Amino acid sequence: MNVTIYHNPGCGTSRNTLAMIRNAGIEPDIIEYVKNPPSREELAKMIVDAGLTVRQAIREKDTPYAELGLDNPVLTDDQLLDAMLAQPILINRPFVVTPLGTRLSRPSEVVLEILPETHKGPFTKEDGEKVLDAEGKRVV
Repeated sequence: MNVTIYHNPGCGTSRNTLAMIRNAGIEPDIIEYVKNPPSREELAKMIVDAGLTVRQAIREKDTPYAELGLDNPVLTDDQLLDAMLAQPILINRPFVVTPLGTRLSRPSEVVLEILPETHKGPFTKEDGEKVLDAEGKRVV
């Protein structure tokens, strides 16, 4: 299965998502989007395919979101996309694209919705939260 993750290695959610993909036996294409941002068309498509608005795809925490005035409700989607492309840290993460769909994997276990059920056993997040049991089944 071809899987692409728009990854930030400094983000725990992104690291957990990448680890879950690998736990499914898949080695994804990893795009460090801060260094290699998607094109405007790719970003817009990921947002739409994930069922989000542009505003929902912007990361506010630990970014220049407020300083840039992006909290202004009159800004258009085009203006918000321009800001995200000019400063890719504003792109929320991680976006994951598979043949089964596209998701903004926040929380990280959202990625399970678009992966085949081929998990190789238990999975625990970096913070100790158990996501999959020893049989690869989702822990509720």
